[in-house]
Amino acid sequence: MSDFNVLIPKLGESIQEATITKIFVKQGDKVAEDDILFEVATDKVDSEIPSPVAGTIKEIRCAENDLIPVGQIVIVIALDAEEAAAVTEPEVIPPKEEIQENKENKPVEVKQSAPEISKNDLKNTDRFYSPLVKSIATKEGVTLPELESITGSGLGGRVQKNDIVNYIEQRVAGANKPSSQVIQSKSPQNSPAVQLERPKVSVSIGAEDTILKMDRIRKLIANHMVMSKQVSPHVTTVVEADVTNLVLWRNAVKTEFEKKYGEKLTFMPLFAEATAKALSEFRQVNSSVDEDNIILRKHINIAIAVATNDGNLVVPVIKDADSKNLIGLTREINSFAKAGRENKLSPDDLQGGTFTITNFGSFGGLIGTPIINQPQVAILAVGIIEKKPAVMETSTGDAIVVRHKMFLSLSYDHRVVDGMLGGRFLRRIADLLEQFEQNTNI
Repeated sequence: MSDFNVLIPKLGESIQEATITKIFVKQGDKVAEDDILFEVATDKVDSEIPSPVAGTIKEIRCAENDLIPVGQIVIVIALDAEEAAAVTEPEVIPPKEEIQENKENKPVEVKQSAPEISKNDLKNTDRFYSPLVKSIATKEGVTLPELESITGSGLGGRVQKNDIVNYIEQRVAGANKPSSQVIQSKSPQNSPAVQLERPKVSVSIGAEDTILKMDRIRKLIANHMVMSKQVSPHVTTVVEADVTNLVLWRNAVKTEFEKKYGEKLTFMPLFAEATAKALSEFRQVNSSVDEDNIILRKHINIAIAVATNDGNLVVPVIKDADSKNLIGLTREINSFAKAGRENKLSPDDLQGGTFTITNFGSFGGLIGTPIINQPQVAILAVGIIEKKPAVMETSTGDAIVVRHKMFLSLSYDHRVVDGMLGGRFLRRIADLLEQFEQNTNI
């Protein structure tokens, strides 16, 4: 009998590791092709991993809650002779962090001979650390509090190899300076890899209070939001838009639209269409910041915040939104909304966003001040559409009429988007919605 190695699959272009959250098999179990072997979680999405082959579980090389690099073997399946002849063994791709360059620019495997930080220590933190980062920390004598103080450059603030190496270099350099210089070098302003420890808030708990433990997704959202506020100086601008023409058109065609295309026409595709057009005109809003570089994104990928049935939040991404018409946007947004509520989004569905829209209006909110979804530089919040009295000019003078109005608010990173750019961009979205043409050809 031959063996088949089941690896941690590539779950997205920026994902290099995943946590084993549940194992559904044990050694000696018989499995058929497509039987679920284990469940993995990343900082984007949870995924069930099926068996690519039929056979017997020979070896399980992981445990629940283990953090495993992409490409590492986690389960070995013994194949029958007939099945073995038809199976091609997958190539094992080592994660990027497991390779370092020597002076001759030849790849050298990183040896993890030093003992890792103890699991008991890591139980006291909610952050994920790759095996390589933990190995470097142990070898260089970096304590857990020091590790916690490092601001990661990876996705969601993840500490990567270059982050801990930079921290160690700065620590060594600081040790060789006079005391006055050491104090200066440890200042957050002069040491971007180090951040001040978050202050702990003392909370009193009453006898009748209920304590709910945050689940993994809620903790990731919390950490991502705190990181965003620490990284970007947030500014929020608000405008009010008269969307009467848009509302009347949508009300007039929504029944015909659903009969013709099999999709419910909500307001979100209309908001996404206007936003995509505005982003194509104001390219600096469709960007990211890398230290002192501004990266202007070629593709306009709009992320739409979706509430899940378990009370959390996911943000699927419409790739190249500016190239899609209203029908295409409607289909994609409805599909994402359904999959998001049922926790059936794939990792690729959540990758590559360059701008985000969140809908406060779906819960009756008038105005929102959303937090930027890093590494983007802006996020749009749309409020509820309400009927309001408004003064309009007529041929016989001013008149008070009923109009459909809504608030649009834009939070932006003041490092690269100033008030003029943010205001003009937001006003352009409002103008596109206000000047919506009633297109009867659907």
